[in-house]
Amino acid sequence: MSDQVSVLFVCLGNICRSPSAEGVFRHLVAEQEMTDNVRIDSCGTGNWHIGKAPDARAIAAAERRGIAIDDLRARQFRAEDLDSFDYILVMDRQNLADIREIWHQNGGTEPRLFLEFGQADLAEVPDPYFGGEDGFEHVLDLIQEASQGLLDDIRGRLA
Repeated sequence: MSDQVSVLFVCLGNICRSPSAEGVFRHLVAEQEMTDNVRIDSCGTGNWHIGKAPDARAIAAAERRGIAIDDLRARQFRAEDLDSFDYILVMDRQNLADIREIWHQNGGTEPRLFLEFGQADLAEVPDPYFGGEDGFEHVLDLIQEASQGLLDDIRGRLA
């Protein structure tokens, strides 16, 4: 059994939900002194924002919770990611369908909906891009709750 687990968060453009998830989870893993055990990254299915920082509203919402994501830069999902990560966690069903199509052709780690690790009645993390500030706060609430469930799952895997 490896003593390191890798996690990839995926959304559409990699400027709102997945970098928020990367930042929140990175923060949680650091608090639990597990940074040597967990490698974390994020990406998008689309290519529009490659190389760009997260949305300013996502950065501000995360900062209000003491989480820095302004250092992250968007990248696009690659087929090789299926072999490079133990968890490939997508934010919504459309992202899941897009990544599963690549997975069916290439194999590797099967992608899953991130909120499977949470207690919320929602299956998808809603995209806050076209909404207001409260949408980013809601996304962070969902991500923080599911992140705890994910960390519990990883602890079991590393045990």
